[in-house]
Amino acid sequence: MDSLVLATFLQQTITFFAILDPIGISAIALSILDTNITKTQISTIAFKATITILIAFFIVLISGDLVLKLFSIDENSLKVMGGIILLLMAISMVNGKATESKNKKEPNSKNDEELAVIPIGIPIAFGTGLFTTIIIFKHQAQTTLDLFSISLAFCINAFIFYLILKNSIYIKKYFGQTGQNIITKLMGLIVGAIAVQFIVGGIVNLSKVYLNV
Repeated sequence: MDSLVLATFLQQTITFFAILDPIGISAIALSILDTNITKTQISTIAFKATITILIAFFIVLISGDLVLKLFSIDENSLKVMGGIILLLMAISMVNGKATESKNKKEPNSKNDEELAVIPIGIPIAFGTGLFTTIIIFKHQAQTTLDLFSISLAFCINAFIFYLILKNSIYIKKYFGQTGQNIITKLMGLIVGAIAVQFIVGGIVNLSKVYLNV
């Protein structure tokens, strides 16, 4: 049983990491921030963005069920739709289109630190992919330990996200744009595989309910 919990925890951690794609997000963040941003400023932005995604995570974890009940959405239907969203996201990551579209600067009079919450925290880092994945994981949870596992897996990724975004200036110099794109493409392949699992699993369960297979 302990090995099963550990395996599930590792799967959740890897899934969150692949969807969050902190290295790719750090490249996007730098593209919309001032080119002369200091280490102190980027550290503040990283902290605020991390707090934002943590708050968003616990809000979804706590209230996600209410949304499903309110609209009478079946868990497996969400699993299929969530898988499709993740699959589209994965295709964009592999093709590099997601990063390219988000990298286009738009005129913005906001202070760089204000961009930490929106758009860096939400929706660039915490988007629909994470939203649906969290709800799916919660529905798969059967015990309090399972919920703790989901929370710990996300918190670990939030910490990794913070460290990478905080040091994004140095990471960009080390990896370069090409290196960051390669990592994003690899994460896209993982997200795509996870998406297929969600879609197939949801369809199989729905067929059992509606076709009495």
